[in-house]
Amino acid sequence: MDMKQSIRFDDFEMRLKPVGFVRSELKTPSLKANREDIELEKGLQRTAVEAKYIRSLISELVINPELNGILDGLEDFSHALVLYWPHLLPPHGRSLTKVHPIGQKSFPLVGVFATCSPARPNPILVTTVRIIERKENILQVQGLEAVDGSPIIDIKPYTTYCSAEDVRVSDWMHQIQQAIST
Repeated sequence: MDMKQSIRFDDFEMRLKPVGFVRSELKTPSLKANREDIELEKGLQRTAVEAKYIRSLISELVINPELNGILDGLEDFSHALVLYWPHLLPPHGRSLTKVHPIGQKSFPLVGVFATCSPARPNPILVTTVRIIERKENILQVQGLEAVDGSPIIDIKPYTTYCSAEDVRVSDWMHQIQQAIST
C-alpha cells in the first residue's frame, strides 16, 4: 500500500473461522457491556474471589477434528496464549471507545485499547494458560477466563520471547491487579 494514498478503513474486511470452542464451568461473563460503559456483574470483591477460582479452573479447548495435527508439539510447552472471541458480547458493546476499567466509576474513563475489556471494536481476547494435558484434539488448560462455548481463534505457545522486562502499568491497573491477587 502506498502510504501517500488515503487509507479507507471500510475497504478491508477480514473473516475468521473458529479453530475450536471452549468447554468451561464458566457460563456467564463477569463484565457486561451496556450502551455507554461496561459493568462489573458481581462487584470487585466477588470478582477477586472469582479470579482466584479462574486461575485454578481446568477448561478444555476442543479443536476442530478436521485440523488434525494442529496441536502436535504444543504439549512440549508449559503455557500457551489462547485467543478467543467473547461471543456473549452484545453488538452495541463493539461500538464503545471509552470505558471505566472493570466498570468501576472510581477509575478514569479511558480508551478501550488501554483496558482488557471485551467491549472493543474487534473483541479478540487473550489469556495465558497452563497446559495440563492433550488428548487428541482436546487440550486441557488451567486459568482460562473464557466462558463456555467461546470460539477459539488461535493458540500460540507461550515463550520467554512473549514476555517483556521493565513493564509499566497505570495506577488503576495496578490497583485491579492487587485486588484480584490478594
